[in-house]
Amino acid sequence: MGLFDLFKPGGSPRANSFSPRLVYAIGDVHGRADLLQRMIDLIHQDAAALAAGKPTIVFLGDLIDRGPASRLCLDIALDLGSADWCETICVRGNHEQAMLGFADEGVGGAMWCAHGGEATLNAYGVQLPPHPTEEDWTLIRERLLQEVPQAHWDLLRGMPLWAICGDYLFVHAGVRPNVPLEDQDETDLLWIRQPFLRARRAADQVVVHGHTVLKAPEVKPWRIGLDTGAYVTGVLTAVRLRGYDRDLLQT
Repeated sequence: MGLFDLFKPGGSPRANSFSPRLVYAIGDVHGRADLLQRMIDLIHQDAAALAAGKPTIVFLGDLIDRGPASRLCLDIALDLGSADWCETICVRGNHEQAMLGFADEGVGGAMWCAHGGEATLNAYGVQLPPHPTEEDWTLIRERLLQEVPQAHWDLLRGMPLWAICGDYLFVHAGVRPNVPLEDQDETDLLWIRQPFLRARRAADQVVVHGHTVLKAPEVKPWRIGLDTGAYVTGVLTAVRLRGYDRDLLQT
């Protein structure tokens, strides 16, 4: 798969929202480094063909967990961060938050692993016993802190909760409707679903988000949902924002 225009002849007109620079936002990767690398290659080719200046690549969170290659996904994000052809922003997802909660505070290990974290442990060579005891969780946490490279911890801990470019707000899950961005609760930014998804317009900007798995990308005048369940479906989705144009990319 490749790039297809959201607004085909006879369809919706150009968006009213504006991006002052070339931006590619990528939905939840969840350990599918194979799909992520193909997406990065596609973006690189597309940006070079457009010759519109250095693009910004925004990861919408949940690079890790569920899929088999979380470590490699973070390596790819780090490599992009030092590449000269693009700039990157890695927004924090609820799965990164769960990993940090376990690593930094020793809480939520069982819940994290039950929702995909075990795959991340395995990616760093840490195995989970069949029925972990409290002592086991202490040892698992110690191993995780040892095995994860410092550059990965720095990336994870430095992830912002949101980013803005022009008329677009990039955030993992969404926002609490009618609450100013500076007053948003961290839990909502990482976890919210229906109150945000049901709202006609939840923020001053168009919200570009992941978190909620969709059969197909969801593009509305007030939000763009990009999580197409890559770890299960094999379909990773991104959106290209350039001026008033919006285009989807899939691998």
